[in-house]
Amino acid sequence: MSVVYVNRRANYEYEILERYEAGIVLTGTEVKSIRAGGVDFRDAYARLENGNIELEGLYIPIYEKGTYNNHEPRRKRRLLLNRSEIVKLKKALVQKGLTLIPTKMYFKGQYVKVEVAVARGKKLHDKRRAEAEKTMKRELREL
Repeated sequence: MSVVYVNRRANYEYEILERYEAGIVLTGTEVKSIRAGGVDFRDAYARLENGNIELEGLYIPIYEKGTYNNHEPRRKRRLLLNRSEIVKLKKALVQKGLTLIPTKMYFKGQYVKVEVAVARGKKLHDKRRAEAEKTMKRELREL
């Protein structure tokens, strides 16, 4: 399993409640571009649309060696999950304040997988508390 991109900002901005592994529908030039690097999750989020989970805002740069049928960098991409997982996510997303965010993208064999997480946004005081706990743990480890 080779990790392509990790959304480190997600752990800072959100409280992660549940994680799911999903496949993603990509074109050939998108896979080649992911292998080359440059993926960006900064503005990405997932939403339930017509009974499917769609990933929006994911930036995959245009493949330089691609031809006229190259992909669009910020198009919607469908996530592949089991029906039971989609039902669980639908129930979770109905609750107020919960969202679905991508946290990691990696290759599992020849397939590209995306780890999505049900998350709740942190308030400023929660972020400060988490940062203080992190520094405390670091100081204890150094002793």
